[in-house]
Amino acid sequence: MKTQYSVGILGATGAVGQKFIRLLENHPWFTIKALGASERSAGKTYAEAANWIEAVPCPGTIKNMTVAACDPEFFKGIDFVFSGLDSSVATEVEGAFAAAGIPVISNAKNYRTGKYVPLLVPEVNPDHIHSIKQQTYDPSGKGFIVTNPNCVTVPLVMALKPLQEAFGINYVILTSMQAVSGAGYPGVPSLDIMGNIVPFISGEEPKIASEPLKLLGELQSDGTVKDASFPVQATAVRVPVLEGHLLSVSVSLKNKPASIEEVEAVWNNWKNPLAELNLPFAPEKPIVVTKEDRYPQPRLHSYDENGMRTTIGRARLTTITDLSFVALAHNTVRGAAGGAILNAELLVKEGYL
Repeated sequence: MKTQYSVGILGATGAVGQKFIRLLENHPWFTIKALGASERSAGKTYAEAANWIEAVPCPGTIKNMTVAACDPEFFKGIDFVFSGLDSSVATEVEGAFAAAGIPVISNAKNYRTGKYVPLLVPEVNPDHIHSIKQQTYDPSGKGFIVTNPNCVTVPLVMALKPLQEAFGINYVILTSMQAVSGAGYPGVPSLDIMGNIVPFISGEEPKIASEPLKLLGELQSDGTVKDASFPVQATAVRVPVLEGHLLSVSVSLKNKPASIEEVEAVWNNWKNPLAELNLPFAPEKPIVVTKEDRYPQPRLHSYDENGMRTTIGRARLTTITDLSFVALAHNTVRGAAGGAILNAELLVKEGYL
């Protein structure tokens, strides 16, 4: 296995791009060697081009790097790129990089439904990466696209995967209480969110309803994925929290658990397929169940295991569905940049990078 990789970041000046920069600062495998952004930022130093919003200083090695346009011509010698591009430009740009033989690990939504594009949460569906072999963006096969899902979908499927394996699922109903950082920068206007809750987030609910079905589906011999068959009904709400998406989930199960202890044991004893791979960004315990009624809370638990853990609480058997619980994960780490970094680490281990 190659041990050192030169990586680029597309959309480097945006909120997700900045999170990539922060998280990759001391990564043992990946070193940032190129930064891409819009034409108005191209040619400037990163310090001149970016309005840095992270809670720690911008790394000194990045400040003086010159930002390039998001064109493969300026990324020669780069092993692969992380994409934090806005969906308005991601289709054309990411496709061009893949066609030029540069793998793209994307946080954008544009290719998530692609027939042979893995929508990946490594602990949930690591085998789906083999769909890459069917991609035709680059005739040589070197360039490809892999995506991570919506930031709410990640904790949802982390919680559902063990339940699906143990009990089977009839349907899921959830409400997501989403932090303002999920809207990027400048995000939600302050007069809309301070002391308030907004019970609608444009475009979120369809993604939450559809993406888990691909993630929890079965890889077929032809490289396609047969979606899981249960429906998901989602409501997305913006709340005045900075970081951390909290989900309230109700599930109807095919096989009824005898007790809540049985359900908790399923989560606690679930075998993590990444456990033996020694991936730098993989949490030691990707799922933790808390018995404290007041937990999890975004302010207290979003950064558990460097923001890569899903915490489950308030688990209880119910009479109308079968099971209700809340789940929490850090939306811009586990649900965005950190999740994409973990995807890249798995691709390294599996020989795709």
